[in-house]
Amino acid sequence: MSVPLMIDHQTTGYSLAHAYWLAKASDLAYKDEATVEEQVRAWGFDRLRHHETRFSPPFPLQDTQAYTAASDRMIIIAFRGTEPVQIKDWLSDITTPPVPGPAGTGYIHHGFGEALDSIYSEVKSALAEFRNNGQSVWFTGHSLGGALALLAGARTYLEEPRLAADGVYTYGQPRVCDRLLAAACNKGFKDRIYRFVNNNDIVPQMPPEPVFTHVDALRYIDSRGKLHASMPLVGGLADRARGLTADVLAPAGDGVRDHFMHNYVSALEKNLA
Repeated sequence: MSVPLMIDHQTTGYSLAHAYWLAKASDLAYKDEATVEEQVRAWGFDRLRHHETRFSPPFPLQDTQAYTAASDRMIIIAFRGTEPVQIKDWLSDITTPPVPGPAGTGYIHHGFGEALDSIYSEVKSALAEFRNNGQSVWFTGHSLGGALALLAGARTYLEEPRLAADGVYTYGQPRVCDRLLAAACNKGFKDRIYRFVNNNDIVPQMPPEPVFTHVDALRYIDSRGKLHASMPLVGGLADRARGLTADVLAPAGDGVRDHFMHNYVSALEKNLA
């Protein structure tokens, strides 16, 4: 298998190539609007909508950003993440209780819910406008963006079935919801939701269990950069230990270093080579 030169707009199921391109789309969400527009058009998308909301203190985020790109065959909604240090400080605050999830199903992290609420109506409107040819729909994002992508997927599935996504791909995503909503997502997105974790990435380890949990369908990138369909408990612990000792000068920084989006893109590219 080699790295594909262009995203396949006719993709309907899981593939490593599709995971790579959605990782690229997630990375693009960090760029300025002009760069996003130039790149999505180069990828074959002829319609684009930017979404942004700015917050005032004491809300822990400065803003929430995403974009919706559409062609005649595919629509991608990519949510922007945030800096590792900022999200770590934010997610470590467990003093605020969870809030009810989409359609009253389970509970979600209150900050994620508020961040998505701030742009969800715009995202939903763009999706309804652009989906005029039965296009496949994909939610994606890295870090905080992954959390918002999962929640947006859950909201469309539970509240707007006609807009339900064909798949959700997240990278370095924190825990978003309780077991009840996770189970609903696992059922509704069976074989269509994938959560990529790079070795010791610290963000997927927060917020703490048992209040919050992850959906199934893990894709684990080991300390050598190889992608696995699961992470066995014993082998996974050993591999994480190898990751921590890979840089003897800064082992504590491995959890943050593994979180960077460019490391996800690079690892998926290497697995395609």
